[in-house]
This record gives sequence, structure tokens and C-alpha cells, in this order.
Amino acid sequence: MNDTVSNNDQMAAGAPAVDPTAGGRIGDVILRVNEISLSFGGVKAINDVSFDIKKGEVRSIIGPNGAGKSSMLNCINGFYQPQVGHIWYDGVDYTPMRPHLAAENGIARTFQNIALFKGMSTLDNIMTGRILKQKASLLEQALYIGRGKSEELEHRAFVEDIIDFLEIQAIRRTPVGRLPYGLQKRVELGRALAAEPTLLLLDEPMAGMNLEEKEDMSRYIIDVNEQYGTTIALIEHDMGVVMDLSDRVVVLDHGSKLADGTPDEVSANQNVIDAYLGVAHE
Repeated sequence: MNDTVSNNDQMAAGAPAVDPTAGGRIGDVILRVNEISLSFGGVKAINDVSFDIKKGEVRSIIGPNGAGKSSMLNCINGFYQPQVGHIWYDGVDYTPMRPHLAAENGIARTFQNIALFKGMSTLDNIMTGRILKQKASLLEQALYIGRGKSEELEHRAFVEDIIDFLEIQAIRRTPVGRLPYGLQKRVELGRALAAEPTLLLLDEPMAGMNLEEKEDMSRYIIDVNEQYGTTIALIEHDMGVVMDLSDRVVVLDHGSKLADGTPDEVSANQNVIDAYLGVAHE
């Protein structure tokens, strides 16, 4: 059962209290993973990892291939169930987190491999992000009566605003399977935004993009964070992008936390440098 707890209760349960920050764009801790461990058979994907995400920040999770980054996002939004540890979100222990609980409480996700409905248009794909916002019955939606009609108009207006924001008006009626990769990534971002997330999990949103597409996506991520006020957890391999966008960075390596701090602190950390260069200390 999920219970709302005070800071003192969190400390007693093993989750540190939320630390206030000094004003500005970034607020208190909104999510905390505490001593998370995840195994698949005899393979340990995550080993005793703890970190937090503060409201309003861009928090990057980086590391070499196989470090456990995507597995960590899957734990946060409930696709994986860690064998050990707790996930605290907005003052509530959601252990074990479930996908429907994550979605209902404002956690949205994009995926490393695009997960769109290829035969549907851009507009219709983004509309699917509004499903949890729909209150009308199936009959009202099918017959386009009562709440079904008013909600349809409301949700379409909301989605059209997202389409304008992402500058994809020209492809609104195009089946996404016919779009180039970079635009498909933008549509997937739009679908996540349609859910009005408080916390947006982005799993390699720029993978496979050229320089111009990366610059565009970086701009949209900044705008989502600043204009929508959305907290963002970002997995990305392009270190230039990570250092430019992030407020804080946590580094994973072979499932364990290697470093945690500001971009400058992390980029100067010798253990991080060694992990990325493949250097082993005696």
C-alpha cells in the first residue's frame, strides 16, 4: 500500500529527507531512488544505486553501454521491479512502482527504440498520449456525444498546441512510418508531452540523429523544461549535449554508481574519464 509520508518518516524508513534548495528554477527533490538493485538471473544490471531528481532540473544519467541506464529508467516507471530498494516520488513510497501508477502520477517516457504506431498519423499518435485524461465512456466516445464530443475537441486543441510547439504542422496528417527518423523522435516527444508529465524520462532522444537534428532536439528539451516547467531525466551518449543541457549528472558503470554531481564535477572525475576510455587501474 502506498502511503504519504513526512520527511521524518522517510528518514526512519531509510529514505533521506528532502533537501530544500535556494529558490530559482530548481526546487525540492521530486524523485528519489534508494539503494536500488536489479538482477536478471545471475546478471546484476543495477547494484545498490541511490540518487535523486529535483523538481525543475534536467538530470542526466550517463555511462558506457551496459551500465544499467535504461534499466534504471525502467525501474522508475515500473517496467522493471527491482529486487531491493525503494522508489520515492513526490513524498510517496511507490515500491514497487507500476507503469499505470507512474503514468497516473505524471511520469511519462520515451524509448531508446521508437515505439510509435507507424500506420497512424502524427496527430493521432500524439492524441494517444491523452488517453489517461479522457473521462468519457466508450459509448460517448464512439457515438461522439456528451463528454465524448467536448473532450475530443478539448484534447485536439491541446495536441494542436504541442504540434505548433514542436514545429511539425506540415506532417500532422502524415503516417509516422513515412517520416524520417529525426521527425519520428520529435513525434514521440510530442506524445509524451500530451500526457502533461511532471517528470519526463528521455531515453537517448538524440540517438541516430545528425548534428542539425541534435541541435533542434536540444532546443526542444530546453523549452520543455523552461516553458512547461517539466522535470527531465535524460539518458544520452553525446557528452557535449549532456554537459550543455544538464543541471546534474549521475554516472553508472557496470550497474554501480560511479559519480554524481554537476557537469563540471563529473567531467573532471578521473574514475569517469577511465570508464569512458576503458582504462583500468591496478
